[in-house]
Amino acid sequence: MRAVIQRVLKAEVRVNGRSTGQIGRGLLVYLGVGAGDTEQDAEFMAEKLVNLRIFADDAGKMNRSVVDVGGGILLVSNFSLYGDCRRGRRPGFDAAAEPELAQQLYEKVIALIDQQGVPVEKGVFGEYMHVSSTNDGPVTFLLDSSRLF
Repeated sequence: MRAVIQRVLKAEVRVNGRSTGQIGRGLLVYLGVGAGDTEQDAEFMAEKLVNLRIFADDAGKMNRSVVDVGGGILLVSNFSLYGDCRRGRRPGFDAAAEPELAQQLYEKVIALIDQQGVPVEKGVFGEYMHVSSTNDGPVTFLLDSSRLF
C-alpha cells in the first residue's frame, strides 16, 4: 500500500458536484493498493496515519499526531500511486491491485481509522473525483507499507 500524506487546514472531495467528504484540520491521504497487499498492509497504514507525529507542538517541533490535535483524515483512493512511468510516455499499472481487492483494503483502512476514534471521511472508490485542499506548511510525506521509502 502506498500513501501520499498531506497536512491540511481543510480538504474536500467532490463527485459529480456533490461533496462526499470534507475535513478541517488534519490529513488528506491519497491511498493506493498494490497487487500483493493484504490486511496486514491495511493495519500498518491505519496505525501509521493515526499516530504519525507531523503536527507542531508548542515548541514548533513535529511532535503531535492527528489524534493529539483533534483532527480528521480524508482518505481518497488513488490507484495511480502504482503507476510506473519509467518507460515510454504512458504509465503502466501492473503493480496496482485489482479493483475488488483494492476496494476491500481501502474500506478496511477506513474502518481501522474509525475504530481508533479518528474522524474519517472518504471519496467514492473508483469514481472520478475533484479534490481541493489548503495545505498546511506544506507538509507532505510518502508512505509505503512494504517500506520501499
